[in-house]
Amino acid sequence: MSKYSKEFKLKVVQYCIEQHHGYEDASKYFNIPSSTTVLEWVRKYKERGCEGLFRNQKISYDGEFKQNVIEYMHTNHLSATETAIHFNLGTHSVVLKWERIYYEEGPQGLYKERRGRNKNMSSKPRKKKLSKEKEEDLIEEVQRLRMENAYLKKLQDLVQERTKPKQSKK
Repeated sequence: MSKYSKEFKLKVVQYCIEQHHGYEDASKYFNIPSSTTVLEWVRKYKERGCEGLFRNQKISYDGEFKQNVIEYMHTNHLSATETAIHFNLGTHSVVLKWERIYYEEGPQGLYKERRGRNKNMSSKPRKKKLSKEKEEDLIEEVQRLRMENAYLKKLQDLVQERTKPKQSKK
């Protein structure tokens, strides 16, 4: 769901175009944080009309379309924003991401499916398997340390019992 409704966007665009107000004025009048947002809405409206203002929900693009978008942008020397408006994409960041992939991996990189979690990632860290001998040694050491701990506690109790009577006599 977008932050601004379709009707609100249309109202802002008409305020700019029909009443000849600037983007900065419109952003202040309608309490929009950035005038760049208003500029983008007006550009989309001029390019596509009302349809340009509405975001395409959950559209998946194939590699061929992505490649055509990037090549069109390069051949016509357009910015990512202008390209996104021309192809009626939701935002220019999509074009920038595709362009980065295009430069790093080549055109074939755009054909890979990249949504979802990485298959190599796991939610829990893997436990290392110990050899039987190592596991038995560790169990023996734990038992020995427990016995030693119990012995020291008993010794401490005995020492405290001996010192109590001496302290009470004073």
